Amino acid sequence: MNMMRDFESKDGIMSIGGMSTVDLAERFGTPVYVCDEARIRENYRNIYKAFSRYMNTKIHYACKANTNLAILRILEQEGAGIDAVSIGEVKTCLKAGFTPDRIMYTGVNVSDKELKEVAELGVMINIDSVSEMERLAEISPQHEISFRITPGVGSGHSAKVITGSKGAKFGIPLDEVISTYARAKDLGFKIKGIHAHIGSGGQSVEPFLDMIQVLIEIVNELKELGIDLEFIDMGGGIGVPYKPQEDEMDLNELASEITDLIEQETDIKTLILEPGRYIVCDAVVLLTRVNDVKDAGTKKYVGCDAGFNTLIRPAFYDSFHYVTIANKFGKACTDRFEVVGPICESGDYLAHDRVLPEPQVGDIVAVYNAGAYGFSMSSNYNSRPLCAEVLVNDGKADLIREPETIEELWRHQIIPQRLM
Repeated sequence: MNMMRDFESKDGIMSIGGMSTVDLAERFGTPVYVCDEARIRENYRNIYKAFSRYMNTKIHYACKANTNLAILRILEQEGAGIDAVSIGEVKTCLKAGFTPDRIMYTGVNVSDKELKEVAELGVMINIDSVSEMERLAEISPQHEISFRITPGVGSGHSAKVITGSKGAKFGIPLDEVISTYARAKDLGFKIKGIHAHIGSGGQSVEPFLDMIQVLIEIVNELKELGIDLEFIDMGGGIGVPYKPQEDEMDLNELASEITDLIEQETDIKTLILEPGRYIVCDAVVLLTRVNDVKDAGTKKYVGCDAGFNTLIRPAFYDSFHYVTIANKFGKACTDRFEVVGPICESGDYLAHDRVLPEPQVGDIVAVYNAGAYGFSMSSNYNSRPLCAEVLVNDGKADLIREPETIEELWRHQIIPQRLM
C-alpha cells in the first residue's frame, strides 16, 4: 500500500464502505462528507503497530484535523489519546468519552482564562512559552506539564503549515530550552516530557530524524540537571499521498529509525506521536453535485455545490485533491476541466485543469482525501449553511452531523429594537 487510496467500482459507480456514492448523495443531499469507519480504524492500527513493536508508544490524535464526535468515539474505542489545541477541543473530546489523562493540551498564545479552564479539567498542558509557564504557575502549581520547543527543523506541504523552523510562532526557542526547564523545576511543576512539531504533511523521514536528534540532545542535557523526562512527543503530521502514484511515508522505516535513536541514546521509555491527517484524511470523501457546466473558451468549468466554504484547502494552501465523477467511475476522460464551487470569488475552486469524463448537470463529483481539515475548516461564507457528515461501515450509513439550516445562520444575531 504505497499510494493514494483506491476505491471500488460497482456498475461504473464509485463505492465507499460498501455503499454507492450516488445513493449516499441522493439520500443525504449534497455537499456531504462521507467517512469510512473501517478505514479510520485501519489507519490508526497501522501507525500504532508500526511504532509499538519497537517501543512503548502512545498515539495522540491531533483532533483539529476532524472533531466530529462519532469519529472521536471510534478513536476512543481504538485506545487513542488526544492532542487538543483549544478548550473547545478538550471539552469535545471529554464529551466523546476520553478521560482527562488521555488528553494533552497544546495551545499557542493561550489566555489565562483558557489555561485555568484546562487546568481545572486535569488535562496535561504542553507549554508553548515562558510567559505561559509563569502564568500557569500562578493558576495551577504542580500541574503535569511538557514543553513545546522550536527544533529549528521545518517540514510541510505549504509555507502556511511549516511550524518548526527557527523563528517560528510556536514553542520555546532552542537557546532558552534548558533555562526554561530549570525554571519549571524551581516552580514545582511535574515535568513529564518534551515536544516538538515540525509541520504538517511531511512525507520524508529525514526532517523527523533531525528533530529527534535535537530532542535527544536536550533530554540528555536535562538529565544532567536532574530533570528526568518520561516521554518524547514527536509532533509533525505524517503526510499521506494526495496524488495518484505519489509514495506514502515509509512508516516502518520511520518507526525503526526513530525508536532506535531514542532507545540507544536516552533513557526515555515512551514515545508519543500526534498524527491527525494520517488517521482521517483518506477515510473521507466529499461528494458534491454538478450544478452547471460551462465552456468559457479558454477553459471549461464544472460548477459544483461545494466550494471553499465546504473545503478550503485548495483555495487556502493550493492543495491538490484528486477528483473523479463518481457516477462515471472508470469512464474514459474526454477533456480538461476546472472544478469550481458556488462562491462568488474567482479563487473558489476544488481542482484545476483535470481530465474528466464528459460532465453533465446532476453528476456527482467525489473529492478524495477530505477527512483532514475539510469539515473542520469549513465556513458559512456567502451565508451558506454547513453541510452534513455521514459515517459508512460495511454497507450501512449513519448521519453523524445534520446539515445546518438557513435559520441557524441567524441564531446569534440581534437587530437592535430602534432599527425595527
